[in-house]
Amino acid sequence: MTKPLFDRQLWVPCRDTVASGLAIGLFFSMILVLPLQMLFAAVLAMRFRVNVPFAMAACWVSNVFTNVPLGLAQVWLGNWMITSLHFPMPHFLRKVHFNIPEVGEINAANLFLGMFVSGVLLALLSYPIVHLFSAVMPQHLPVLKRRSPSISPGEGI
Repeated sequence: MTKPLFDRQLWVPCRDTVASGLAIGLFFSMILVLPLQMLFAAVLAMRFRVNVPFAMAACWVSNVFTNVPLGLAQVWLGNWMITSLHFPMPHFLRKVHFNIPEVGEINAANLFLGMFVSGVLLALLSYPIVHLFSAVMPQHLPVLKRRSPSISPGEGI
């Protein structure tokens, strides 16, 4: 488990590993009901061999100051998808609901759908943005080629 943690390639920023690490971190940052988001992002980043610090830092998009606005936006997005697009949701999620004054009714289906969709959208948007940043400013985020395994002289090709 800890062996990938000490792999230098997972800590040196390059275009591809930063883009993938940021996508993983932003997805987990939108899952507001998940405790220890950074831990899940770090484990997944190590598993997929992408940049661990960027995956963990992206989880700070959701914090004490942004959780309420993000949660309300996710409930609105989930409600819009269910009502306008007629997105099917399990009936048991719609039963868990409560009413907030001046906001309206919130149920688990709206929240979970909004969290998942916003996480996927942010992850998908982050990847091309990092590649664009790398194309515009290559000195800040270079493209590093992966090292190929070395072949010893006695081995055949």
